[in-house]
This record gives sequence, C-alpha cells and structure tokens, in this order.
Amino acid sequence: MRTNDHASISDLLNQAEVLADTYTDYDTEAARRRVDTKAGSPDPGDGTDARRPVAAHEQAARDLDLAVALIVDTPQAAAALERLADDDRPDPEGAVVFAALLHLARDHDAAQFWWQFAAGGGNRTAAFCLSLAHGRRAEFSDARHWRAEARRLDTAPAGPTPTPPARPLLPESIRHQLLTQCRSGTRPTLPARLEAVINRLPVDPDLDYGTIPRPVPTLTHDLPHDHQAPPGTRP
Repeated sequence: MRTNDHASISDLLNQAEVLADTYTDYDTEAARRRVDTKAGSPDPGDGTDARRPVAAHEQAARDLDLAVALIVDTPQAAAALERLADDDRPDPEGAVVFAALLHLARDHDAAQFWWQFAAGGGNRTAAFCLSLAHGRRAEFSDARHWRAEARRLDTAPAGPTPTPPARPLLPESIRHQLLTQCRSGTRPTLPARLEAVINRLPVDPDLDYGTIPRPVPTLTHDLPHDHQAPPGTRP
C-alpha cells in the first residue's frame, strides 16, 4: 500500500481552500481553530497508542469525517440545503451539505452519489470529499483523480455567489459534539432523532448506488433545533 498517495487534510485545505470557496464568507482557519478550542485535546480513551502509524485509508476516513463536520458547521449550510430541495435545477452547494448529512448517517453510497452530482456541477469541495471517500476504501487511483479534479476546479473562475442569511443547519450542541468526536479520533455520529429524520426521506432507485435519498423542502425544518433534545438523547 502506498501511503504517500494521500495528502493530509491540512495540506489540501491550505492548497485548495475548498471550504472557503464554497461558502464565500466562511473562514477555514477559524473553523480549524474551533475544532481545537471547542473540542479540546485529543484523548482516545480506549487505551490505544495515539502515536501508532495510521494507514492511508484510515487517515482518509478521519479526514473525511472532519471535512464533513466542518461542512455542516458552515453558516450557509442550511440555506444551501434549502436551495437543493426547492430549485428546479438542484444546487451543487446544497448537494455537498446533503451528502455530508448522509455520510454522518452512514449512508456512504448515497453520499458519494450526491458528491459526484456536485462535483459534476463544478464544486471543488465535492471533488475534495470524493478524493477522501475513495481513499477511505483504499481506492487510491480514484482518490488521486478526484484530488486532481479539486485542484483543477481551484483554478476555474468563480461565478457570482449568493450571500444567504447565515442560519445554522444544526444546533450548536450537535455541531460541537461532531467536532469533539473528530478531535478525539472517534467517528462522528448523529443523534438518533436527527438520523431518523434522514432515514425517513423518500428514495429513488439508482443502478449504481442502489436507493438514493433525496431532500424534501421541509428537511431543514425537520432537523433538530436548539430548543430540541441534545445529542445522544433518544426519542
């Protein structure tokens, strides 16, 4: 296995600024600092040696989890997801957010479908996520392809970007929990109530990916809000 096939998440974020480009007023550096300040120092808590060398596919999985947690933490995530459900021509930025939710709900095939849709629309954040998604399955040739695509899209001229109101997609408590889990090396998971909302979405058949959930116009309102139960609370 060639461990040098996979660049670190810091390198890719620094080189492509993939999150900053998708959400124009989103500060990538501030997001990374939030991971440190809100989540604290890593502590696996399971007796494992944090210094153990990490295989390339394991590192890709961790990096994708972190990227997904940062995506749903962006101020414009809710507005982007609403555009995906409401527009006749679905919005690539919304597809990135929707794929992130599907990844957190462990529907990896459907997440890949929506990332590929967004990447086809020229979204480099989606191409970046696809490089990590293939890397986590040790599909390093595909991972290199999408990493190159993300860098190619980095040089493409950016079109006008709307500035929708910044309404958080998820409550602060859930976003904090996702970042904490990433910082500690634990796979981020959604609270049961939120995952149930995603599991109730209508699905469409697809020859390559099986059944693909699709967003509905009420999705952002059906997700938990700050007044609802905190993460880990069972319905």
